[in-house]
Amino acid sequence: MTAAKRKPFFLWRHLNKLRWLSLSLVFAMLVALPCLHVYQTYRAAHAYDLLAPSEQRFYDIMETLTSPLTDDPAEDLDVVKGSTWSGNFWGLKLSDPLAALGHISAGLTLYWPFLLTALIPLVITAIFGRIFCGWLCPANFLYELNTNLTAWLQWAGLKVGHRRFDRRIKYLVLAVGLLLSVFSGSIMVAAVYPPAIVGRELYYGIAQGGFGVGMVFFAGTLLFDLLVARRGFCRYLCPGGALYSLLGRYRLVRLRRLVEACNDCRKCNAVCEFELDPWRDGFGQECTNCAACIAICPTNAMTFDIRPFDHPEQGPGHLGQRYRRGREEQMDEAV
Repeated sequence: MTAAKRKPFFLWRHLNKLRWLSLSLVFAMLVALPCLHVYQTYRAAHAYDLLAPSEQRFYDIMETLTSPLTDDPAEDLDVVKGSTWSGNFWGLKLSDPLAALGHISAGLTLYWPFLLTALIPLVITAIFGRIFCGWLCPANFLYELNTNLTAWLQWAGLKVGHRRFDRRIKYLVLAVGLLLSVFSGSIMVAAVYPPAIVGRELYYGIAQGGFGVGMVFFAGTLLFDLLVARRGFCRYLCPGGALYSLLGRYRLVRLRRLVEACNDCRKCNAVCEFELDPWRDGFGQECTNCAACIAICPTNAMTFDIRPFDHPEQGPGHLGQRYRRGREEQMDEAV
């Protein structure tokens, strides 16, 4: 099939909706896990009569929600434990590659059972690139909501941040975090890694009744995105984003512009959370394959392709005025 006849698979336009569903489910899971842990603790202690009225109401709600699923919640609800940093999901143990790398740096040793838990995420990243950031990161769920708030503030005439920095700063943050882990013996990158922070703080807030200093740091990242740079933390400072960008540089599944169907409207550039340049075929290793550019494109000029490199810049879209003017000038010269 020639490029001129190529059309994107019709379901690609709905992937961004599926991505939002995925982000919502991951965030809901991080809320549910500490609730289940607290409920399991109450059941195992047989402490219903000793609970405060508010705790008894919580117990009753959790019992109603879990009773169709299990008769022994103290044991059966252990099938899901952990967070997006590291967890056990129905017997499948998975860890963020940054957790594995931080463990190596802090312990200066290779503990293979733990490292193997990062294997599946590594393979997925090699195929799909920075997909964790776009599809699974619980912090990204909040950051994108923050982007909507930014749009409302702009609509109201308030000033928001649009500064740009060097994207390589996040690689320095990753390197410094790993070096500090080596010298301190602690996984220091986890202290500034939003997905890990969100998981911890949700647990603290629900299971222990209060938040830690991580919540202050995360709120600072939201303000940084709002007042300084659009999606600034993810683009310039996130150590996990740096690692996933490196691992996904030669990903096999990547976005592609179909120049024959492009009308140069540039809506793809406007909607890109990471301010990449899809209009000029500039996806690069920062792309999260979020499919927002596919969803917004009015002429179905965006699709997925299987290749280890982006297509070189293809020039103006064939449905745009620049391309038509160029063709007309060529025809006039030929005459």
